[in-house]
Amino acid sequence: MKFAYTIIYTADVAASLDFFERAFGLQRRFLHESGAYGEVETGATALAFAHHDIARGNLGHDYRSASDGAPLGMEIGLTTDDVAAAYAQALAAGAQGLAEPVTKPWGQVVSYVRCPDGTLVELCSPMG
Repeated sequence: MKFAYTIIYTADVAASLDFFERAFGLQRRFLHESGAYGEVETGATALAFAHHDIARGNLGHDYRSASDGAPLGMEIGLTTDDVAAAYAQALAAGAQGLAEPVTKPWGQVVSYVRCPDGTLVELCSPMG
């Protein structure tokens, strides 16, 4: 088994791609001509965005969107050497600040933001 991708289901794929470009500096890999699916460049494992209708079609029923209520019990983790600057950039791009950067007992700097589409993102310094 190999981890291949994460898909974030959203009401507006292009807006989510734009946000991830502005907030985190991740370059758009592509956006399908339908506007219903797109990816940002993250290396070997894809970070993708798809419209809610695709999820509903694949599942055959409705589900709880990341934008409904409290953040979901999962996150996207992004590492950076300057967590404070990344946190400020994400806020300037429209993210909701959930936890300002703090140094953990093991030495890692960690912060949390919530994207306009509801996605919970951890911004943290690399380990080791």
